[in-house]
Amino acid sequence: MAKKKQMLLIINPRSGKGQIRTKLLDILDIFIKAGYRVQVHVTQKAMDAKEAVLRCGGRKDLIVCTGGDGTLNETICGVLELPKKVTLGYIPAGSTNDFAASLKIPRQMLAAARAAALGEPYAVDVGLFCQERYFVYVAGFGAFTEVSYLTPQDKKNILGHQAYMLESFRSLASLRSYFMEVEWDGNFLEGEFVFGVVTNTISVGGFKGLVGQDVELNDGYFEVLLIRKPKNPADISNLVAGLLQKEEKENDQVYKFKTRSIRFRSSEPVDWVLDGEFGGTKTEVFVENLNKCLEIKRNK
Repeated sequence: MAKKKQMLLIINPRSGKGQIRTKLLDILDIFIKAGYRVQVHVTQKAMDAKEAVLRCGGRKDLIVCTGGDGTLNETICGVLELPKKVTLGYIPAGSTNDFAASLKIPRQMLAAARAAALGEPYAVDVGLFCQERYFVYVAGFGAFTEVSYLTPQDKKNILGHQAYMLESFRSLASLRSYFMEVEWDGNFLEGEFVFGVVTNTISVGGFKGLVGQDVELNDGYFEVLLIRKPKNPADISNLVAGLLQKEEKENDQVYKFKTRSIRFRSSEPVDWVLDGEFGGTKTEVFVENLNKCLEIKRNK
């Protein structure tokens, strides 16, 4: 009799209106039929997913998490700190699931479970933030990024993608800027910025094409978007309209470029968001791309 493969299944029961509750037995059935002995951990608090990975993941052949982007981020932070490489599976259950969309992981939970059980490992880049935390698809600051962790989970569950838009437009009334110096690949930029993201994704907050159209998840490069402070209300309207358009349009307020690493220095502490969760308050940030350092399973 063939030896069963060992798997850790991490579940965030609150993500996506708690839909995992009605799918769990079917998901377990998929993994067991694929030859896995499954250990289940239901998260109880912030960073519980990471702690579970560090505690139990090192002895597993596969680690699968189900939840939103925040649960995925915590799980990845744990996986990358394990002494040996372990392949990851992801069953999206949040309100946006940007990274799952970028990887073309099915939105349907059972289809995603089959991809995690039977799919092929795919190597992706991961970002390292200030030598202390990882992010898989976005690190950012400013008017729109703050929304993702200020929006309550219950509102995300009810509104989905619209939650981000609702809180974003509300925040425009009191748009705040930060004076920053930005360095990348021998380039230098400074000024008052209201928004900035370093990304490895085709969508941010559920919006595709926000940063760029030509995105590869394992090319060793980030896509960066920086927006200077608008000078008047008309600029704000044009800015929002431009962000929602698929085609890329650059001007003296909007900067788009690719880089392997980037450094930000600010004159005051700035809140950063990593994969939709609060990432800390910093006056200096260094972000670097860790090329193909994580394997995640998806359909061929």
